Amino acid sequence: MKTGKIIRRFTAKDGREVILRTPKWEDADDLMELINSLIEEGADIMYDVKLTRDEVVDWLSRAIAQLEKGNAFCIVAEVEGRIIARSDITKRRFSCESHVGDLGILIKTGYRDIGIGTEMMKTLIDQARRMGLKILTLTVSATNKRAIHVYKKVGFKETGRIPKGIYRNGKYIDLIIMVKEDSQLKK
Repeated sequence: MKTGKIIRRFTAKDGREVILRTPKWEDADDLMELINSLIEEGADIMYDVKLTRDEVVDWLSRAIAQLEKGNAFCIVAEVEGRIIARSDITKRRFSCESHVGDLGILIKTGYRDIGIGTEMMKTLIDQARRMGLKILTLTVSATNKRAIHVYKKVGFKETGRIPKGIYRNGKYIDLIIMVKEDSQLKK
């Protein structure tokens, strides 16, 4: 798939126009600002150390290469010309697991609870079907209730936990494993 390709447009619950598209090289600074703003916020995500521009460019390079090969699908959400969210599915690389995709999503503060996450998840699920995936997996902090709600809403189910799988701010937090299986990907 090409970089910068618009996948869909929709209006968020707050009336703002949202464009979902594949990432492009020019997005590096916006992507760095997105992830680092989440880290500064102390958001309930797996990252906890700010990324450098070189690290973001390395990630973007890999993401674009995998997108072009069809081994991954990545989209960004753009509002008023700025990237406010990123999500992706990565097909597992071993042939015995190539029917499984790992999913991730990040949304900037000020853009949550207005339907963007749900629309991004629906788009990822649709693309997973096109990629021939039968199972989608994700992990989420047990304290990230907002994300867990969205994942359940689009059909993910908790299948396990890693007790104390995350250590942040002097506390251990369970890491929840969630899965959406074959029959659900057909919907």
